[in-house]
Amino acid sequence: MGEIFWSTIQSVSGAMLRIFIIMLIAGFLVRRKIITQEQIAALSKFTVIILLPSLIFSNNLLHFYPENDKTWWVLPLLGVGMIIGGLAIASVFYFPDWKKNKNMLPLSSMQNAAYLVLPIVQILYPDDFPQYALYVFLFILGVTPLMWSLGKVLITSSTESDYPFKIKNLLTPPLIANLLSISIVLSSLRSFIPKVFIDSTELLGKGAVPVATFILGATLGSISFRKKPPLIDIIRVNIVKFIFIPAASIFLLYYFKIYQSNPILANLIVIQSAAAPATSLILQVKAYGGNTQKVGSMMLIAYIICLFAMPLWMAYWNKLIML
Repeated sequence: MGEIFWSTIQSVSGAMLRIFIIMLIAGFLVRRKIITQEQIAALSKFTVIILLPSLIFSNNLLHFYPENDKTWWVLPLLGVGMIIGGLAIASVFYFPDWKKNKNMLPLSSMQNAAYLVLPIVQILYPDDFPQYALYVFLFILGVTPLMWSLGKVLITSSTESDYPFKIKNLLTPPLIANLLSISIVLSSLRSFIPKVFIDSTELLGKGAVPVATFILGATLGSISFRKKPPLIDIIRVNIVKFIFIPAASIFLLYYFKIYQSNPILANLIVIQSAAAPATSLILQVKAYGGNTQKVGSMMLIAYIICLFAMPLWMAYWNKLIML
């Protein structure tokens, strides 16, 4: 059993390190102004509008067969459940002054469900990547609306009155691509989509994961670490994010024996539960206002902790299911 534990740590750590090397290079290029913030913004826009929707659209049309997995609708609910559960735990940790620390609650509970998770599963499970990717896209169907509604309200709480929430913020290109492709499949219209079109979108989509990883590194690399958040906030945010949420997820997966009926789903939920906070949160602060320094430095700390937390939780999970 010890061999399973250490071999899992080695494989997951290797995957994380490869991702973090790309992130470090991107961060270095941004800090040295070899790549400008304007260029990163343009690359981010291209990824969100073209690459990621192409990956989602082609993957869903090629690999989503609801007749083979009649419980697919559970994935969006799991995304919602993980976030709501995390917010509830974080609120307890910040009671009774949680209203003064509302911008810390999303950092405790809203993970990077796509940009960080996709490259990890691509490295760890290359043969099953299409299935993992499909589950990721179904999972974020529940995550995205919460991220851009409740998450946005909380993370920008200091200036929220100046920037009211708009429903159009929910209609991001990835969400539209997800809903459109799933609707096509469910309405049996897949056969009417030309194969050459699907192949073209698949070709574009292959660039989404590496480019998104680079953007993630560039975003984190632009964060100043000169002023750290209060130690009590660092402890509370990261205890909820990297201890309580993964522990609760693993308990439920093991108790209901999900690892026996659907091992891919179980592995993905463990990875999602131990993922670092969503970079969308810092983008929301930059766009709508808020405490950029505190949110940004907290995210940077969380990503460093994630480098160790995710391999440990995955190793524990693999050892647990082999008992």
